[in-house]
Amino acid sequence: MVAYSFQPRFIEPIRQGFKTQTIRAIGQRRHARPGELLQLYSGMRTRHCERILPDTPCLEVMQVEIQFRAGEIARIVTDGAPIRDLDAFALRDGFADAVDMSAFWRDHHPQVTSAGFNGVLIEWARPAETMQVAA
Repeated sequence: MVAYSFQPRFIEPIRQGFKTQTIRAIGQRRHARPGELLQLYSGMRTRHCERILPDTPCLEVMQVEIQFRAGEIARIVTDGAPIRDLDAFALRDGFADAVDMSAFWRDHHPQVTSAGFNGVLIEWARPAETMQVAA
């Protein structure tokens, strides 16, 4: 199992099944693999730690590249394929649209908005109760 921590703004979008992916840097720790269970938390390693969902299966892990132009997301490529609808991608990542996602990257990762970002995109299944309501 692999655990990921999220900022408080992402708790409800994850619980409601809107946010079903996360973008992470490649670092020293191993990322999830398809089929493994993910543990999704907010406030990990603090006394405010909260589990967002029950363990959920990882569906897919892809390489992701984000290119910026003038501080805005100009292009996203996953496993070599460009994302055609940046707003739909941003929505799956817990944002209102690509403009909101760009603002988040500028505020929280300003160093990458000039150089670009290479990492991994991890996708998980929507919560079961959300899928039943949507059906």
